[in-house]
Amino acid sequence: MSSTQTWEIAVGDEVTTAAWDPPSDGGAGPVFVCAHGAGGHMEDKSILAVTQALRATGIDTVRFNFLYRARRSGRPDLMPRLIECFDAVVARVRAELHPDVLILGGRSMGGRAASMMASEGTPCDGLLLLAYPLHPPGQPQKLRAAHLPAIAQPVLCINGTRDPFCERALMAQVQQGLDANWRMHWLDGADHSFHVLKSSGRTNADVLTEVAAACQSWMSGYQWLTR
Repeated sequence: MSSTQTWEIAVGDEVTTAAWDPPSDGGAGPVFVCAHGAGGHMEDKSILAVTQALRATGIDTVRFNFLYRARRSGRPDLMPRLIECFDAVVARVRAELHPDVLILGGRSMGGRAASMMASEGTPCDGLLLLAYPLHPPGQPQKLRAAHLPAIAQPVLCINGTRDPFCERALMAQVQQGLDANWRMHWLDGADHSFHVLKSSGRTNADVLTEVAAACQSWMSGYQWLTR
């Protein structure tokens, strides 16, 4: 990613890092601010793979480290601090890139933080949630869905059918209480990391191609892309 630009962003008395990856075709497309999962960081393989796949479809991405990763801790901050960091990154994106279309989201915990921001009124044009953690593994009674009906923006949520954090039947029940703005895309045979078994006949690269195509199709379906 030779064209990547790195930013240092102040969040209160701490500083984090973000990286802007413009689309590989050099155009000015929608900007997706992508947050990592609880065990990840902005340079992990899953974030880079998604970034590369989206760039190829003309989507800018801005990835960043939450503050606990910036200070090299493996213990995630509490949600209010995660959101404070996310907010600071979004403010920098608006100031630097002036995007016509701003999409918030990310992997697992990062996507959950974005969904909570949107439910509380953070302005954006849509949400892209990758491997949304609907519940802890083996604890389907602990749903992380109470805030989802308050989200007014278009949402694309992509989960694997083998994801222990998101039982498909439970997500179907949750969707019954959501508006038509929420769209699910299921990756057949993929787990929480979007990996597939060799016996599936597909590769992880095939799955990422499907993710990118689903994102492109979803975005092209909304008039806000032509503003």
